[in-house]
Amino acid sequence: LVSGTDGVGTKLKLAFEWNMHDTVGIDLVAMSVNDVLVQGAEPLFFLDYFACGKLDVDTAAAVVGGIAKGCELSGCALIGGETAEMPGMYPAGEYDLAGFAVGAVEKSKILTGQNVQAGDVVLGLASAGVHSNGFSLVRKCIERAGANTPATLDGKPFKQAIMEPTRLYVKNVLAALAAHPNKEDASGIKALAHITGGGLLENIPRVLPDGLAAHLRKGSWPQTELFAWLQQTAGIDDIEMNRTFNNGIGMVVVIGADQAEACAATLRSLGETVYTIGQIAPQGDGAQVVVA
Repeated sequence: LVSGTDGVGTKLKLAFEWNMHDTVGIDLVAMSVNDVLVQGAEPLFFLDYFACGKLDVDTAAAVVGGIAKGCELSGCALIGGETAEMPGMYPAGEYDLAGFAVGAVEKSKILTGQNVQAGDVVLGLASAGVHSNGFSLVRKCIERAGANTPATLDGKPFKQAIMEPTRLYVKNVLAALAAHPNKEDASGIKALAHITGGGLLENIPRVLPDGLAAHLRKGSWPQTELFAWLQQTAGIDDIEMNRTFNNGIGMVVVIGADQAEACAATLRSLGETVYTIGQIAPQGDGAQVVVA
């Protein structure tokens, strides 16, 4: 059994401000089930915790509707939850969310990253947007832009682009794991990293053995209008972008070079946008993730 728990973070502040409550439930599910997935596990069931000062039935229904949709999209059962009313704990119109997922994987198929080796290929699966991390900075950017926020980003209305829910990678990545299993001959999918808080720079090292580094090629995946706007408005460099946001890559797949193309083709056929973003090499004296 593999379990995970997470929240949605300060993205909720924008949900309150913009009265957009129907997608944060998807974020809640995705943050936990994508984390369970990186162990190679299939999410089995999900529980949610919804806390507020005074229950607004319409808001709660919108949130829970999103949670149900997230569970449906990831093939996971929503078996229950807790709704807590705590007068005086939360301002009117505000609430907090936590989610808990449990999954299962055969012990022999758990992905630990221990057989990752130099020469392996790093594939990046496109994100749907900011997902659920870096929203303290996103909110500062919106504040700084004031009335000068763009009408659209990447073809979507500005608020929708910002609030786009976290992509659920579960079904497609499980299908790729079945098609390209991690074998003793060191082929197949060896490691997965869900790119959340800490971005590419801090999440990929979790699945790399000591002495190895991921060398990512700058420009090997496109910067969307959304991330370009955030970078320009925040005035931060590429390193901070890759440490604060997923920057366009929501899930990383490390795979033996001989199966990388076939795995990318499998994932594309399932609807993922896949980029070959780098490879694994000896670490030397540098960081465990280098984008150059």
